[in-house]
Amino acid sequence: MPRTSKAMVGLIGALALVGALVVGPTGTAGSAPRPAITTVACFGSLAGVPLNKPIVGIAPTPDGAGYWLVATDGGVFSFGSAHFYGSTGAIHLNQPIVGMASTPSGHGYWLVASDGGIFSFGDAQFYGSTGSLVLNKPVVGMASTPSGHGYWLVASDGGIFSFGDAQFYGSTGAIRLNQPIVGMAATGDGNGYWLAAADAGIFTFGDAAYLGGGPISQDNQPYIRDFSAFAASTDGGGYIIANSSRGFLLNFGDAKYYGLGFTASDTSSLAGLTSPEAGAGYGYWEVTQAGSVYALTAGSQATC
Repeated sequence: MPRTSKAMVGLIGALALVGALVVGPTGTAGSAPRPAITTVACFGSLAGVPLNKPIVGIAPTPDGAGYWLVATDGGVFSFGSAHFYGSTGAIHLNQPIVGMASTPSGHGYWLVASDGGIFSFGDAQFYGSTGSLVLNKPVVGMASTPSGHGYWLVASDGGIFSFGDAQFYGSTGAIRLNQPIVGMAATGDGNGYWLAAADAGIFTFGDAAYLGGGPISQDNQPYIRDFSAFAASTDGGGYIIANSSRGFLLNFGDAKYYGLGFTASDTSSLAGLTSPEAGAGYGYWEVTQAGSVYALTAGSQATC
């Protein structure tokens, strides 16, 4: 059964969503062996730092020893082993950035805007975008393939756009959804993906396994419809979805629950949740729109 916590009740503000709240370099397994990560540690945050725009996402490095934060203006902030390769912070954007993904090497990343515009930095290659198309609904996230030679974009209606070596396995673009899609994650082999909706509904395609999901209710109240942060384990055996305004996280399959770092005194809502190995019990990071980062593992909840 999923575990929940109410520690975040009292948070204010609308939920911001990370582009692709997934495991490893945003859902990719990488081309090199993954180091033996045994914990999720703090590498810094933007707590107390004045920001031009709110944070909307977090992406870990492939070795799990660092992470990037990205703001809606495309400002990129690097911590730990994450290096800065560029940003759109000084560029006028047609639409705001909604997420990012790392390359398998960790030597580059993509930023994605709500119109599907793609911005590539470091060794991240450009394989196409929807920036010149008229979309039915805005793009809300992305995930990269294991090779780093392609990526998927997902819109809030569950429409999927595949580029490079990313294969199309299906979408909810033609289905009437109860609540919009808020994020996606690719399986470790890149042969499938999950879509997550704001009511915790989970939609699986390709070799992505369904392990549980919403809609759910709490304390006999109406169905909860404001989830926003989603992460899946690289082994495909679990995933987690978080809700900031009501203050809890749901875990399914082998994804472990380690609580929430937020307290009622936080004045920002959840911007993202990600992990190097959500299903292996290592833990996960959370980030707020204000840039505060929390590292949660078994027996440890640290404010970075």
